[in-house]
Amino acid sequence: MSWLKTIIAEVWGLFVDDGHFAIAILLWLALVGGLLPHLGIGPVWLGIILFVGLAAILIESTVRRSRS
Repeated sequence: MSWLKTIIAEVWGLFVDDGHFAIAILLWLALVGGLLPHLGIGPVWLGIILFVGLAAILIESTVRRSRS
């Protein structure tokens, strides 16, 4: 059964290099796409909020990776 775990880990590694980065992006997309439209925020502002959040996640990830 350990061979199955190894295969899954290898396939995951092909698509996801930094798990925290991927999870942060997915959570941000879920928040912006799922919660914010119900608050009455217009589509232009949703786009701006989405961009700023993704840029912040990218910057945080870059800084974190440069320290290690």
